[in-house]
Amino acid sequence: MNTHIPVMLPEVCGILGKAQNLRFVVDATLGLGGYSEGVLLKWRKAVVLGIDQDPQAIEAAKRKLMDFGDRFRAVHGNFRDLSPILEKTGMGKPDAVLFDLGVSSIQIETPERGFSFQEDGPLDMRMDSQSERQERAGDIINTAGMRDLITLFRKYGEDPYAAQIARGIVRYRESSGPIKSTSELVQVIRNTLPAPVQRKMGRNPARKVFQALRIAVNDELEALADALNQCESLASGAMMVIVVSYHSLEDRIVKRKFRKWDALGRGNDLYRKPFVPGAEELKENWRSRSAKLRAFSFLEKAPEVTDQ
Repeated sequence: MNTHIPVMLPEVCGILGKAQNLRFVVDATLGLGGYSEGVLLKWRKAVVLGIDQDPQAIEAAKRKLMDFGDRFRAVHGNFRDLSPILEKTGMGKPDAVLFDLGVSSIQIETPERGFSFQEDGPLDMRMDSQSERQERAGDIINTAGMRDLITLFRKYGEDPYAAQIARGIVRYRESSGPIKSTSELVQVIRNTLPAPVQRKMGRNPARKVFQALRIAVNDELEALADALNQCESLASGAMMVIVVSYHSLEDRIVKRKFRKWDALGRGNDLYRKPFVPGAEELKENWRSRSAKLRAFSFLEKAPEVTDQ
């Protein structure tokens, strides 16, 4: 397994440094604990609550951060339930909430999870591998009609070849039966798109389809919107919200929300243009190439609304 490298960690810590007396940080996408470790090392009196849907990630992070003792706590859950989780833990209002919306290394590098289009595995893609009620990627690929697949690939994958790929998948299902693995799906897509189109795409032609399926399986965009709404409700005083996103759909939600809060006088959208990884980081961590970092600082006190 490759070493986990948290994306733009120095920049994230630099933003957190703007907070006065940082004591309690929520790492809403704990993963392997890279950001949590960075916070705990830099702020010796800070406490971190890590939240993650993935039981494997939580166990790995607990092992990594065990030396921090009771300064670190991990909870199995979805960040769309941020407020109920905080209420249940009784840890109070955070000074900062951090989101890294990428797929974690442990998920990408475990073929059995079905996230990677470069490895053979089942068409799963559930962030919470223990959830039996949740639809899997294979359920969508093998049961959705052509129109639904086209809509899915366009909406969540922003794939210009959505219609061609959807037709190829449906034809394959009709002639050969269900698509059972990630490698089989990749091959169906490769066989569907002409070679000149694949050369024009540059990277793996299945990349955007896999993104669309992952977003749909985990309801990622709605979960993000829910979590940001809860951040606004939690911010009765000064609070930082920091988000690292990896595609335009996520970034658009974050950008619009931050600008809305700014316009309402709730605080400051700290950077109109997001941070992106520098050349040195890209050399060390190619997975950071599409990352964008945005941050919002809520005011100490929300502006009062007066009757006109």
